[in-house]
Amino acid sequence: MRVPDFRQRLYRSYVSAFKKEGRGQLAAADGAFFRYWDYKYRPIFSSWPRTAAILELGCGPGRMLRYLRSLGFSRVKGIDLSAEQIELAQASGTDAEGIDVFDFLRSVDEPYAAVIALDFLEHFTKDELMALIPLIHGALDEGGSLVIQTPNGEGLFPNQVVYGDLTHSTIFTPSSLSQLLSVMGFGELRFFETGPAPKNLTGLARSALWRALKALANGVRIIEANKRQDLWTENMICVCSRAADPRETGR
Repeated sequence: MRVPDFRQRLYRSYVSAFKKEGRGQLAAADGAFFRYWDYKYRPIFSSWPRTAAILELGCGPGRMLRYLRSLGFSRVKGIDLSAEQIELAQASGTDAEGIDVFDFLRSVDEPYAAVIALDFLEHFTKDELMALIPLIHGALDEGGSLVIQTPNGEGLFPNQVVYGDLTHSTIFTPSSLSQLLSVMGFGELRFFETGPAPKNLTGLARSALWRALKALANGVRIIEANKRQDLWTENMICVCSRAADPRETGR
């Protein structure tokens, strides 16, 4: 599928003009990300065999690839359209390839046990997503896992994420993401907040204050619409699996 011209142009200088993250900054930031992911993602990955074939879509500079490798996963590959980001990922020794996601997924011979898409789906239009999600489904083993992180349209402050990158095209809520994934043959959907992690004293304090703020936000929600919600963070995590039979999920 042809990438729109505006997106192609922005991706060509995605690091140098936008992310401004060089090799020195990468190594310095890895530790903080890894400690955070120990709380948010390691429990999700803990049931996966260390020999599982894992694909990351939109791997960027390879940080999640390095994290997975640090956990002992030996068959991890990433792809990204940004040549600058792929250069950074490859420089750190990760298996990363610069290629369009549609071209890559159409050429998959051996299915993956898991696909990870962090800060990825929001870069596509609805029409593109209707073509992309079936390709992800087809690239997974039956029962294989799909892990998504994307801006949460129901969050308290999602706009700085949604509008902070000109390449963003679609915003999801848990309901609309469930709608998309379910009709495309994914089941067992689970949603989690990003938000503070109790990794130190500051994290413990932030976590406690976040719980109090959520209670206040739900109070306002109940007054306004007699509704409440579980996910208030600016981003959300969704974990689901490829159904053995897509018809079981209404496809």
